[in-house]
Amino acid sequence: MPDAATPVFVRSDRILLLLSAVFVLAAGFAHFGDWNSVLTFLVAAAAVGVLAALVGHSVDQLGDRFGAGATGVLQSALGNLPELFICLFSLQHGLVDVVRAALVGSVLANLLLVLGLAFVAGGLRHGTQQLGSHRARTVTVLMLLSVTALSIPSVAYWIHTPASHHEDALSIVVSALLLGLFALSLPASLRRHDDEAQPAGIHEHPRWPVWLAIGMLAGAGVLAAFVSEWFVDALQPAMHALNISEVFAGLVVVAIAGNAVENFVGIQLAAKGQSAYAFSVVLNSPLQISLVLGPALVLISQASGMAGLTLVFSPMLVVALLLAVILTAFISFDGESTWLEGATLVVLYGIIAAAFWWG
Repeated sequence: MPDAATPVFVRSDRILLLLSAVFVLAAGFAHFGDWNSVLTFLVAAAAVGVLAALVGHSVDQLGDRFGAGATGVLQSALGNLPELFICLFSLQHGLVDVVRAALVGSVLANLLLVLGLAFVAGGLRHGTQQLGSHRARTVTVLMLLSVTALSIPSVAYWIHTPASHHEDALSIVVSALLLGLFALSLPASLRRHDDEAQPAGIHEHPRWPVWLAIGMLAGAGVLAAFVSEWFVDALQPAMHALNISEVFAGLVVVAIAGNAVENFVGIQLAAKGQSAYAFSVVLNSPLQISLVLGPALVLISQASGMAGLTLVFSPMLVVALLLAVILTAFISFDGESTWLEGATLVVLYGIIAAAFWWG
């Protein structure tokens, strides 16, 4: 049996590390070698996705050392790092519409596309899936409340209330309150529950020692910062070359590239029959986007002199966001799901994405 301090790499670990090295190097050559803008963009997007997967795998290697709740929160927080970097560099380039669409698109991608694919993968293999964990329902309620709060500045702007003339100030107030709500929710999220065993099959292979997992997290985070900047540098030329709008680029391309962790982990867990755990993993990311990432970007942009980001979204974005959250809540509250419900969520995501193709 290997010593606890000895790194143990199974075949899947080696493949992930190899892919990370290959795509990061390719993205660097593309960026500094003045490759075709579309090819540079695609390679950088792939590198962002692979690094996000490496972050998620490194957190998963920590396993139950921090408890399931703490591990889930940590995985979502660090899994959103590439998207945070992408949004910050986009704001530096003045791509505010891309950032707004990316925030909404990340929530939509997780609630409709990833969750739908997880339901399909789990439902086809295991039949009706049970989702009735206390944590999953709590996360769903927080998700519904936080998205509703995010929508208030937009509604105030549309109906021309006196607050519509102070969208910067209102966005700052809402952002500060949502960050406070996240802080209040942390103790419950981090608490261990007696009935919350680590799902079977998650650590069927030898785990990495803690020092290696933390080192991989730090290394992947640093690399993600560089690759995200290259991604954003190639984004505008690629949008022009492909004739796609800023909104579609943010809603679909940036959102999917920045959420590779949940894309992979949630679907994999559902396919293994761990539907309740998969549900919690998938929902943790959009919850942190609405409670932490979006509000943090508003405060950073207002304080740093970047292009000012506010929480005023277009009516179509808000409607799509609210519909996605309401449908997810409706599916989860009965405590079970089927593959057909998952297929419906995926189709709805495709329809929403198509509606934004022209802007």
